[in-house]
Amino acid sequence: MDGTALRELLRAGALVSDGGMGTSLVEAGAPVDACFESWCLDRPEAVLAVHRGFVGAGARLVLTNTFGANRFRLGRYGLAGRLPQICEAAVVLARRSGAEFIGGSIGPLGVRLAPYGRVRPVDAEAAYREQIEALAAAGVDLLVVETQLDVREIERAVAAARDVAPGLALAVTATFTRDDRTPLGSTPAEVARALAGLEVDAIGANCGEGPAQILRVIEAMRPEAGGRPLIARPNAGGPAEVGGRIVYPATPDYVAEVMRSLLVEGVAVVGGCCGTRPTHTRAIAAAVADAPSVRARAARVEVAAPSSTPGSPATVSGSPIAAPVSELAAALARERFVVAVEMEPPRSTNAAALVAAAETLRDAGATVIDVADSPMARMRMSAWAACRLIQERAGIETVLHFPTRGRNLLRLQGDLLGAHALGIRNLFVCLGDPVTIGDHPRALNDVDVTATGLLALVTQGLNAGVDRSGASIGEPTAFFPGAAVAPSAGDLEREARVLRRKVEAGARFLLSQPLFDPAPLRALRETYRRVAGRDLDVPILAGVLPLASGRHARFLDNEVPGVSIPAPVLARLERAGEGERAWAVGRAVALEAVEALRADGVAGIYLVPHFGRYDRAAELVEAIAPLAAVG
Repeated sequence: MDGTALRELLRAGALVSDGGMGTSLVEAGAPVDACFESWCLDRPEAVLAVHRGFVGAGARLVLTNTFGANRFRLGRYGLAGRLPQICEAAVVLARRSGAEFIGGSIGPLGVRLAPYGRVRPVDAEAAYREQIEALAAAGVDLLVVETQLDVREIERAVAAARDVAPGLALAVTATFTRDDRTPLGSTPAEVARALAGLEVDAIGANCGEGPAQILRVIEAMRPEAGGRPLIARPNAGGPAEVGGRIVYPATPDYVAEVMRSLLVEGVAVVGGCCGTRPTHTRAIAAAVADAPSVRARAARVEVAAPSSTPGSPATVSGSPIAAPVSELAAALARERFVVAVEMEPPRSTNAAALVAAAETLRDAGATVIDVADSPMARMRMSAWAACRLIQERAGIETVLHFPTRGRNLLRLQGDLLGAHALGIRNLFVCLGDPVTIGDHPRALNDVDVTATGLLALVTQGLNAGVDRSGASIGEPTAFFPGAAVAPSAGDLEREARVLRRKVEAGARFLLSQPLFDPAPLRALRETYRRVAGRDLDVPILAGVLPLASGRHARFLDNEVPGVSIPAPVLARLERAGEGERAWAVGRAVALEAVEALRADGVAGIYLVPHFGRYDRAAELVEAIAPLAAVG
């Protein structure tokens, strides 16, 4: 198969690839330190059984058991001289599996290239040439250079492939560590740009820390891919050591859920890597079969109230919800202008000041208090504890910011059940700030699910009375979930696509970045209409960030991602100087923004106080509150 034929094939629909060969052989009895490639000669029936298991589950593309069949890796077992025989046997076994397409697997050499190591680039290219010659001679349909760590090594592999087998289709995938970089520090965008400059037919990512990471990586690679088909083959979750062995926790349903998001993005090859079994492949194949309806589906999932909760149905922007879910839901259903204020939990066990400030904001007329969870990755009291204290002692409803970062799938669900038991109903689902920017940069930065995945877990799982595995939780939860929207994003097309997924996953309200006029929001709505084929009808609480001075405004404009302050506003703050005079201008700018945003149709505002000045926030709320009274 040449590159043109491969691209034609991938245009016809997503191609399902197989799963993890190495981990499958370990399950079949291979020692973890064995030369898996030698099993093509010594235990061919075991290799064939793995291939057939994946093909039977729906894989159309099977990769040969030749990941480490190069002179350096085979040499460690004294098998470098058997490289041609291993490659030939591997291709024969893959053919016998009944797969439609055979990809010659070519992993990294397992050595470091100079200047980081002692292997010269010319020797690396020669090693790749040997392996590619053997695979091409054995009759593979395409070459798959996979799990690559180093862009310079990729260049050598591609050069060898184009020299030895210029007519064969060539796909290249890189792997990324927990910080979404290759082990040598390249970002997904940098890798994609490098590959787009090479003679490569398809690019993507495999292995790594699991499906959620692959989704992030693919989204970052797409704009730089030069229109090439994209490949996504994640591990079944990030590897973990349990009882002395490595396990991969992602379930088939979860892997398929993320694959659906990748399919919506148009990824052309979907499959698995380490830890993925035929059960995962079967779930992925089902997602591919459902791909046309996945792309077209715009229906939302209903939020079910507990059976003991009385009330007649209310409606928020045409989406049924059970009433009363929360006061926020009721206010939005009545189309009352909502005034939300963000607060940060304390850095100690003493919440007296937090509660006092919440009481002040309540008295000023705030509708709801948003409680941030470890903003800027700074250690603070648990957000759901702060929510409970505010609701109990200040008597005002809260919105719990609930980031996915730093929580595994088990803890996510446990924390949600705990929050619900404490009377918290409103959730703002987000990814969360990376711990590397905070005061504990070495803390775990794990992300088991995306924000979209968590929305679906809430609306389709907990609110339906089941956990992520489908087991009953008894009474269903009654969460009212929201999500983030970034009208000032640099790539509005991508933002609209992500937003569409959030809406389809069940977002019932949206919190925006700080805005100073309606123009970015109008642009986002228009882009969303074009991308999604329908209007954005989810209520938006527009972010409003009061400016304290010209210096404050310059800092936000230059150093805070997502905040863009119009030049006339900057000029007004600069002229005002510092102190109370500057605050008077900042206050006026904020109120003007609220009026303009309300006139543009937002459902409310989301006030983000500066420097913990809740007194000034209350001053603004008091001025805005009459809008909530008249709706």
